[in-house]
Amino acid sequence: MMKYRFENISVENDRIRISGFIAGDTPESDFSIAIVDGRNHDIPFEMHRLRRNDVSVKYFKKMSVIDHGISISLPYTSAFSILVTIDYRVHRIHLNPLLVTYHNGMQSLRNNAFLQAVKTRLSGHKPVDYQSWQEKHRPSEELLQSQRDAQWPDDSPLFSIVIPLYATPERYLRELIESIEKQTYQKYEVCFADGSPEDQKLEELIGKYQKDNYRIRYQYLNGNFGISGNTNEAVKMASGDFIVLCDHDDLLSENALYELAKAVIENPECDCIYSDEDKIDETSKKYFDPHFKPDYNIDLLTSCNYICHIYAVRKSLVDKTGAFRSEYDGAQDHDFILRTTEQARQIVHIPKVLYHWRTHMASTAANPESKLYAFEAGKKAVRAHFERVWPQYKVEKVTDGASLGIYHTYFDVKEELISVIIPNKDHTEDLDKAIRSMIEKGSWKQLEFIIVENNSEKEETFAYYEKIQKEYSQVRVVYYEGGFNYSRINNFGAKYAKGRYLLLMNNDVELIEKDSMKEMMGYCQRDDVGIVGCRLLYEDDTIQHAGVVVGIGVAEHILKHTYSGDGTYFNRAVTVQDLSAVTAAVMLVKKEVYDEVGGLDESFEVAFNDIDFCLRVRDTGRLVVYNPYACFHHYESKSRGMDDNPEKMARYTKEMERFTQRWDRYYRDGDPMYNVNLTHEDASCTFGA
Repeated sequence: MMKYRFENISVENDRIRISGFIAGDTPESDFSIAIVDGRNHDIPFEMHRLRRNDVSVKYFKKMSVIDHGISISLPYTSAFSILVTIDYRVHRIHLNPLLVTYHNGMQSLRNNAFLQAVKTRLSGHKPVDYQSWQEKHRPSEELLQSQRDAQWPDDSPLFSIVIPLYATPERYLRELIESIEKQTYQKYEVCFADGSPEDQKLEELIGKYQKDNYRIRYQYLNGNFGISGNTNEAVKMASGDFIVLCDHDDLLSENALYELAKAVIENPECDCIYSDEDKIDETSKKYFDPHFKPDYNIDLLTSCNYICHIYAVRKSLVDKTGAFRSEYDGAQDHDFILRTTEQARQIVHIPKVLYHWRTHMASTAANPESKLYAFEAGKKAVRAHFERVWPQYKVEKVTDGASLGIYHTYFDVKEELISVIIPNKDHTEDLDKAIRSMIEKGSWKQLEFIIVENNSEKEETFAYYEKIQKEYSQVRVVYYEGGFNYSRINNFGAKYAKGRYLLLMNNDVELIEKDSMKEMMGYCQRDDVGIVGCRLLYEDDTIQHAGVVVGIGVAEHILKHTYSGDGTYFNRAVTVQDLSAVTAAVMLVKKEVYDEVGGLDESFEVAFNDIDFCLRVRDTGRLVVYNPYACFHHYESKSRGMDDNPEKMARYTKEMERFTQRWDRYYRDGDPMYNVNLTHEDASCTFGA
């Protein structure tokens, strides 16, 4: 099967330029190209083959001898087809003028939904219905049987599934029990604690299952002690190595316990395990709303209970931290997960849907407003976490974020000097807007601006420098001599910084939210955080940057060209979270961290330097945090232009090769802050085929 994507199509000087990649069934599958017009007449073209290590690793899990990348130039024509011969088969890719117009008019047509659909369709990426996805990815009967036949060591874990009951509909309870009994890993016990009224207790129903299944345990509580109290009674019944949390009306996938056991065997020090999940309707027939989660992400967890289901925790850790606390009823699981993960040696994420969360009119899964008190309890749980883990950093308040269940933490930050480093060549109108927005709109006053002048050619630029330095004493210009090297320019500017924090900033951004620096500093002050990024919007208020995924293309901005308020995938664009990388268009970093890793790598003159920097900081054990409450407009590379000549393309290719080789594990294993089930055709956070 041919794999291809056209990543850029533009028109310049009556020529069409196309860049992207093409690959076949195997790493060795070579290809050739012909281009024809509507009458099948050949169109002359120039093509350069480029090394694309990211493509090789993504599709073949190893480097390839074939150069999969392409850069094509041909005379402008209103419609044409590219004929790709690969593995002895000819594929025709028809490109129509609409696509060319789209790319040629990117700024003005970006939000046209029809044109976006054309681009998506021609790129080979199609939206997938989750019901179809779920059926395709469900374990086959052969695989399930092989799991049932698996031989386990004697010390393989015993799982205690703890389930508090309260007037549970009998049909849902039957389905839950039967989903447990179908597990392909059978070393488990079920601990039911029933707090139902006397006339609704479920002893008789569960007794029928107990006759044939010694693993099922039941206790009637003679009273309702609340969700935390009832769950704690179930925990007291447990004798297993791990506690597995389960609601009384949900379902487990058949392979759920098998995957948990496998994770424990492969990771002997793991204390906490969680998986992906989806929802199931009242009829138990429709699966929907899958939540494909990142690996352990503490700042996402303090923003919302993204771990949720399925969650398993070592019993000895529960004994140490304590079970559930009634003062957090409604968000008792969020508090419990925070407390247990805080002290865990290792936290393992299984990127498979192992849990089906039931939705009905009274459930928070279907109707969050049904239990508004739960979100008040969630705010208390988040505040308590910060007070336990970071008592030296005071929390002003925790409020609702973008929607119910998302929490916005405000930190009490001591204002101190931030050194803002801005490379600049001419374009003083943009530069002036960037500086004035920070000084005049922003609430953070302890700022110094270091403008790194690099080969400006206009006299008015130098006149502006004199004017702005006289107007604002905190602005100064330093002069870098040499050709453009973004990394070297920023490293040069950092030497003049007086602050303990550096803000790397482009000259084409403008502050939107006045408290952006306070928001970023709230996280950057923490000892475990090295870098903080922000949300960047295009001039039309669509997303330019909401964090970066490494391994899509080379590295791609999440949810680009969408609107923050459109309900992005599990509100990712508007939720504080840890990511692998953020852009240096606006990036806050501790100066000691910057110096420790040697600043930006100057071998990356133009591309990938900020992503490489983030990954090197993460390798020191520090976090890279995305904070959407800090927000700027970004007019994106207005002052530098595109890499569209052969010299620039060669440099870009060289830097891309260096980056993908250095960080090959992200292409081999995937970005841990994304999810392997989400599409890797782009960073739209839709699920793949």
